[in-house]
Amino acid sequence: MEPVRKPLVADDDDFQSGYSYPSTSRMNGLLVLLGVVEALGVAAIAMVCYWTAHYRGGFAWDGSGQQFNWHPVLMVVGLVFLYGNGIIIYRFVPRLQKKKLKLAHAFIHKAAFVFAVVGLVAVFGFHNATGLPNAYSLHSWLGLGCVVLFNAQWVLGLSTYMLPFASRWIRTLFMPYHRFLGLAIFALAIATCLTGLTEKLLFSIADTYSKFAPEGILVNCLGLTLVLFGVFVGFIATKEEWKRQPLPEEQPINMSIE
Repeated sequence: MEPVRKPLVADDDDFQSGYSYPSTSRMNGLLVLLGVVEALGVAAIAMVCYWTAHYRGGFAWDGSGQQFNWHPVLMVVGLVFLYGNGIIIYRFVPRLQKKKLKLAHAFIHKAAFVFAVVGLVAVFGFHNATGLPNAYSLHSWLGLGCVVLFNAQWVLGLSTYMLPFASRWIRTLFMPYHRFLGLAIFALAIATCLTGLTEKLLFSIADTYSKFAPEGILVNCLGLTLVLFGVFVGFIATKEEWKRQPLPEEQPINMSIE
């Protein structure tokens, strides 16, 4: 009697049987794009820091405009740079054990959330100190919604993939939604940054913005850099041939049953 083989699959939520690792040339393309993403992310952080330090007066924590300056810096670092890197961490180090990658993925996203919360505290503190109203603009609505959704996504991901409560079929069922929501919230974060940058320029240099003031050009370039960063992160995250594959020790184990 021919034995029936039943695979016992290791804990790998994105396992696809019969798939081999991409060719060297394709992996080289991935490495080039990862370098481009990191260069764009660092450039965005450098531009937002230069803008707030050179044009907006630097940083403080005293309720002044210098306290507000922490807001764009922390949001770009947290909800764009760290968030984007957390999304593509599985492409960065595919040979690392899956459990370690999960921990890194969760830690980077939680660090991004902490940066975002401090950024919110900075802007609310500035508004309260100067008598400005809170949460009235489209930018603020998008931003608050983004932070709430981001944290909800993190909690759901933690409870589903890091804690031993969810069964394998639940993890498999939720994975497409987890990936979609992650990219959707990331896109929302970049859109929020773009509306915030435009809003700040209209408040600060409304009379010279249309005359191509250097500050306006710098912030426009920052916005374009954020868009490119987001596009490349999304491309890397959704390209199937660059998807992480199980390590040899994570491959299915076939057991024969008579």
